Amino acid sequence: MPARIAGIILPNKPLRIALRYIYGIGPTLALKIAKKAEVDPQIRPNDLSESEVNRLREIIEKQYKVEGDLRRDVLLNIKRQKEIGSYTGMRHSRNLPVHGQRTKTNSRTVRGNIRRTMGSGRKPAAEKT
Repeated sequence: MPARIAGIILPNKPLRIALRYIYGIGPTLALKIAKKAEVDPQIRPNDLSESEVNRLREIIEKQYKVEGDLRRDVLLNIKRQKEIGSYTGMRHSRNLPVHGQRTKTNSRTVRGNIRRTMGSGRKPAAEKT
């Protein structure tokens, strides 16, 4: 039976990998949680006993902010930055990179794949017959 923690059904991969499917849990935190719950990080979630799943669930839900709560907090922080008019808030509202990356040549994913140069989007010339 697949383990369900924080509203996520964990895939049948090693526990240290499977816990990362929960938003807010990365590689280091996954190992820390497995150690606290006294569970082998290499065991697969389908092989966990009910008590081990309950220990993992209890640790994650009581000690860490994950999934919906974390997503809401991040969105509220971005919204607050936009309202107070901070630099990062302005970057968010203008759909530009926030963490100091250059924008002259890169940032295609954020700005959209529109190349504003001479030959961009031009159709090839008609071939001579």
